[in-house]
Amino acid sequence: MSSVGAAFRLVRAGWVLVREGVVAALPGDELSGAPKFGWRVARLLARRRALRHGRGDRLARAVARLGPSYVKLGQFLATRPDVVGNDIAVDLAMLQDKMPTFPKAEATAEAEASLGRPVSDLYASFGEAVAAASIAQVHPAEVLYDGMPKKVAVKVIRPGVRRRFQHDLESFFLAARLQEKYIPSARRLRPVEVTETLAQTTKVEMDLRLEGAALSELGENTKDDPGFRVPSVDWERTGRDVLTLEWVDGIKMNDVAALAASGHDLKAIAANLIQSFLRHTLRDGFFHADMHPGNLFVEADGTIVAVDLGIAGRLGKKERRFLAEILYGFITRDYLRVAEVHFEAGYVPAKHDVAAFAQAIRAIGEPIHGQPAETISMARLLTLLFEVTELFDMQTRPELILLQKTMVVVEGVARTLDPAFNMWKTSEPVVGDWIRGNLGPKGLLTDARDGVHALVSLARQAPELAARAERLSREVDAMAEHGLRFDAATAEAIGKAEARHSRSGRLALWVIAAALVWIAWKLA
Repeated sequence: MSSVGAAFRLVRAGWVLVREGVVAALPGDELSGAPKFGWRVARLLARRRALRHGRGDRLARAVARLGPSYVKLGQFLATRPDVVGNDIAVDLAMLQDKMPTFPKAEATAEAEASLGRPVSDLYASFGEAVAAASIAQVHPAEVLYDGMPKKVAVKVIRPGVRRRFQHDLESFFLAARLQEKYIPSARRLRPVEVTETLAQTTKVEMDLRLEGAALSELGENTKDDPGFRVPSVDWERTGRDVLTLEWVDGIKMNDVAALAASGHDLKAIAANLIQSFLRHTLRDGFFHADMHPGNLFVEADGTIVAVDLGIAGRLGKKERRFLAEILYGFITRDYLRVAEVHFEAGYVPAKHDVAAFAQAIRAIGEPIHGQPAETISMARLLTLLFEVTELFDMQTRPELILLQKTMVVVEGVARTLDPAFNMWKTSEPVVGDWIRGNLGPKGLLTDARDGVHALVSLARQAPELAARAERLSREVDAMAEHGLRFDAATAEAIGKAEARHSRSGRLALWVIAAALVWIAWKLA
C-alpha cells in the first residue's frame, strides 16, 4: 500500500507542477515525440495567472503548495547542477526555506519529550517563535547561569516532520526508480543514488545533536580566527529534537542598509567573509555549506557570526590540494599544470590527452585575464571548469559541487556588500599561504611523515593481509573449478526482490494512469 500512496502523492506533485506552470517553463522546444506532446499538454493545463510569472516564481509557488519536503528537495537539487542543469539550479537556489510557525505549546512538548525534563526546569523563560523553516523553528529563551539570566536561541523540530518526509521520500524513490527503468538516457545521472543522498542528508539535518556537533567543530577550528565565529552550544539543553545556542545580537548580512547605517566597513566585511570561507575550506577541510545572508550576522565590532549549520561540507587533503593548485594555476596561467592536477587526482581518466585537456582549460582561463580583476568571478570559473571536465568524462564529485554552490553564494554576498569586490586580490593571502605551507618544502616533509606512518600501519597489518590473501586464493581456485554459485537463501532473496520491484512498478504505473484519467475527466 505504501507504493500506492507514494504513486498518488507523486501524481499530486506532478499536477501541482503542471498547474503552477513549472513544467511549461522547461525548454520543451528541444524535446521530440511523446515528451514534447506532454510538455504541450502541460502548457494548456497551466493556470493563466501562473504563466505571467518567471520560472523562479513558478517554482516557489509550486513548492509552497507541496510542502517542506519539496523545499528541501529543491534546495538539495540546487547543489546538483549536473543533474538539473545550471539554469534550473540557480532558480532552485533562490527557494526560501520559510514556513508558518507552529504553536508554542507543541514546541515545549517536543522539547520536554526530547530532553526528558519540564521546560520550566530547563529555561527561566521561553518565548514565542521568531523564525520557522521546513524542519524546525527558533524560540528566544532565557537560561540561568550562576543565578544570572542569559538569552539563548532554542531550535525545535517541527512536529510530525519526520513522518511527512518519510512519506514524500517514498514518492521520490518511486520517481527515481521509474526514471531509471523507463528513461535510459537518465541512468547516467543515477537518480536513485541522488535520492539516497537526499534521504541521508535530511536524516542528518533532522538530528539537531549533529548540527550542534558541527557548530562545536567549526567553533574549535575558528577560535583563533580574526572576525569570525559561530554561536556556542548549550549541550545540557540539546537533544535530537532540540538545540540550544547562544543568542546572537547582530545585524543580518542581507540588511545592507542597516549595516551601512551602523557604521560598518562593508568592504572589510566582504573581504573577511571570503577569507574566512577559504580558510575553513583549505586549512580545515570543513566548511559551512549554507552561507546565505540570512544565516550570517554582523556584531557591533564587525565580527561575522554564522548560524544554522544543518548543511556542512568536507574536503579531504587531496581535494584541498586539487582546489588550491587549480586556483593558483589559473592565476599564473599555468594551464598545463591545472590539467595535470586533474589527472594526478584521478578525476579525468588516463585515456585522455593531457595537452588536449590543457587546451580546453586555456579556453576558460584566457578570457578571464583580459578582464578587470574586480569583475572576475571565482565561482563562475569553477562552473565553467566543471562544464569542460564533463566533456573529458570527469565523474560527478558531490563534495566539489557543494563547494562550488557555496562559493557562488558567498561570492554573491560579498559583491552585494562591495560591488567592486576583487575576488583574486582578497583570496590570494589565504590561498598563497596554504600553497606555501602545503606544496612547498614544509608540505613535502608533512607528506613524507604521513607516508612513514602509512608504511608502519601497513607493516602492522601484514600478518592479517597475508591470511586474507591466502583465503582469497583458495576461494578463487574453488570458483575456477566449480563456477560461481549462490546458496538457496541468496537465490530466493534475489527472486523476491525482482518480483517486488516489478509489481511495484506496474502498480505505480496503473495508479498514475488512473489518476490522469480522473484529472482529464474532471477537466472535461
